Amino acid sequence: MNMQLQTKARAMDSISPYLPGILLAYSAFFLSISSPGPNVLAVIGTSMGVGRWSGVALALGVATGSLCWALLTVAGLSALLAAYAQALTVIKVVGGCYLLWLACKAFRSAASAHDIDAVALAGGRRTPAGYFTRGFIIQMTNPKAALAWIAIISLGLQHGAPLWVGFVIVGGTAFLSIVLHCLYAVAFSTPVMVRLYGRARRTIQATLGVFFAFAGFKLLTNRT
Repeated sequence: MNMQLQTKARAMDSISPYLPGILLAYSAFFLSISSPGPNVLAVIGTSMGVGRWSGVALALGVATGSLCWALLTVAGLSALLAAYAQALTVIKVVGGCYLLWLACKAFRSAASAHDIDAVALAGGRRTPAGYFTRGFIIQMTNPKAALAWIAIISLGLQHGAPLWVGFVIVGGTAFLSIVLHCLYAVAFSTPVMVRLYGRARRTIQATLGVFFAFAGFKLLTNRT
């Protein structure tokens, strides 16, 4: 029993230095999805215009693409940091600037009276496999995805952080991505949810702006 307690204590000691950064990365990812971008709007529009399960298929494709971007980012940053330890400073500056840009974008959206535009994908109806493939392609060809993942991963990285930290971030965000994208597809399959979200949109966007500004400032000022 004592050996088990000691093992658990050592495991917690090894995790605790990285836990705040990991949780911050999870929070950044969660809140970024809470602000619907083109991919999420396509999921919402497809659920409303075509059907719930078509939206779910599209959502799973987007989530799979998001996972691929996360794995590529972790692998690339890990290789870069293994060769150039000081590259983490540059990565954090890039990620911090991107988060500040997201903050400005969120504040502008909060000040705007324009509601969200959720429309189904063009090109006619598809099979579930077709919607999945389209969602995957949309996410993988999104030029902002690389910057977003650099910002998210760098929130959880520290100098000397082991490789498992990056993959814990990937695993957690992958779970969140699947759950949240599918939740959008199911919940927003009726116009009522779109109207309810529209009423809370400004508050949500203002909250996102504050968080992204905080996270960006933290990255730009933290060199550990």
